[in-house]
Amino acid sequence: MVDANVHGTQLTAKDRSVRPTESAGDDNLLSPAVLGRDETSIVENVSGLPGDNIPVGPVNISKSLTIRLYTSHFLSTWNARLFEAAAVYFLASIFPDNLLPISVYALTRNAAAIALTVPVGKWIDRANRLTIVRSSIVGQRVAVAASCGLFWVMLARPLSTAALDGLFAAVVILACVEKISAGVNLVSVERDWVVVITEGNEPARRMMNARMRRIDLFCKLLGPLTIALIAAASVPAAVYSTLGTNVASVLVEYLCIETVFRRVPTLRRSARPSTPQPPEAATHQEEQSRRQSPYTAFRQRLRRMASQIPMISSLRLYFGHPAFIPSFSLSLLYLTVLSFSGQMLTYLLASNINLWQVGIIRGVSTLFELSATWIAPRLTKRIGVIRTGLWSISWQMTWLTGGVTWLFYHYGRGYPLTDIMPAAGLAVAVAFSRIGLWGFDLSAQNIVQDEVQGDRRGIFSTIETSFQNVFDMLAWALTIIWSKPGSFQWPVLISFAAVYIAGGLYASFLRRRRGHFLHAPSCLAPKADV
Repeated sequence: MVDANVHGTQLTAKDRSVRPTESAGDDNLLSPAVLGRDETSIVENVSGLPGDNIPVGPVNISKSLTIRLYTSHFLSTWNARLFEAAAVYFLASIFPDNLLPISVYALTRNAAAIALTVPVGKWIDRANRLTIVRSSIVGQRVAVAASCGLFWVMLARPLSTAALDGLFAAVVILACVEKISAGVNLVSVERDWVVVITEGNEPARRMMNARMRRIDLFCKLLGPLTIALIAAASVPAAVYSTLGTNVASVLVEYLCIETVFRRVPTLRRSARPSTPQPPEAATHQEEQSRRQSPYTAFRQRLRRMASQIPMISSLRLYFGHPAFIPSFSLSLLYLTVLSFSGQMLTYLLASNINLWQVGIIRGVSTLFELSATWIAPRLTKRIGVIRTGLWSISWQMTWLTGGVTWLFYHYGRGYPLTDIMPAAGLAVAVAFSRIGLWGFDLSAQNIVQDEVQGDRRGIFSTIETSFQNVFDMLAWALTIIWSKPGSFQWPVLISFAAVYIAGGLYASFLRRRRGHFLHAPSCLAPKADV
């Protein structure tokens, strides 16, 4: 997945054959003690200056290196989660009793991320890795800082309707920039940098993936909670806090990610010169095209034209890749209201569950989600990544089956859908199902990292993110169509069906890979003839 020829240095057969077989603890994932003698000498090249003779091979993943990588990832994720939650409170204060602005804001952000999927993915695959992440950091920070300034003006001063609409349009544009920048950072670091850094050491990669996901979930819980507490005291103070955190962290994140890049020589891309087609081959193709029927020639011309359209060629790459089904199954799980997001929280509050009880349930759910980042790596070590994915999504399907059955059982016995009995049972089942969700997320991510080629990771992962955004938008559309809490059963049923479709797709993938779906018990296994 990493090029074998960088700056004229080529791996020998001996270099390729030597690989670390185990990790040396959590903090030192790949220490010289684990490496062979040939690999011990291939360590960090700190200078990283152009023209240096850069070695290619496993990198000494020291504790200081991983701390810098995790710090950069934490700061990017924390600021993204903080701003995402803060914008909701700011818009709710600016436009009270009006859900249209926040809906336009959220849908436009997702639409922009979807529209720019192909150019962003190709940029991630081809450009200098450090330039990509630096640009994402600067883009994210500038967009958040400018948005905070506009929010402050909209909150502090009385404005005419035209001025307010103009500032809101500017905020929406900046939100699109922030969304795209945060997505570029996430895809680059999680799907590309981690793979290159841990090349040849799968246990280290599994551990690093789990820790990165743990950071994501930690920020997902504490980021919105922190800004909610500040906004409850003072919305302007929340604006200042968001701005201050954003500005204060930019230099630290910038320096951390640069240090990681300079210490890992394999992150530098080699030039990939395109090989021109020999004249003999071109002449042979022209001769063949003259012999073809007009219909065949027309069909091939249409295919060539379609391949020139970036979105079509990118979708063909995505749908034709062996890792497509795990990736698409994960994306399909975003079509859900069975999570503790805005839709389900609104339903629970309408079901006589008060705010502090909702907070407790959401906190417990997040603890379950965090536990998946410890459970999934250990399960992967015992049964493999593909079977871990099956076990995880089966766990999610089982708990959601129980929760949905509980909901409709009490609803059928005369309880209102917004009664505490059906709502509480559904909430408990959803909380337990989150263990399976994030276990499956880690499994699908590991499969994509293992199987997608290095020069296609960016476009593949951005297409995946695009589908996630599409399904997330559809989930919001469900609660627009059935906006009353008393009709929440229909979004629940559609979400439940989406989980089962994802599980069925993944089961078919597993069967094709392994040739069977389940291991037969030893007592039922066919006996060899004596």
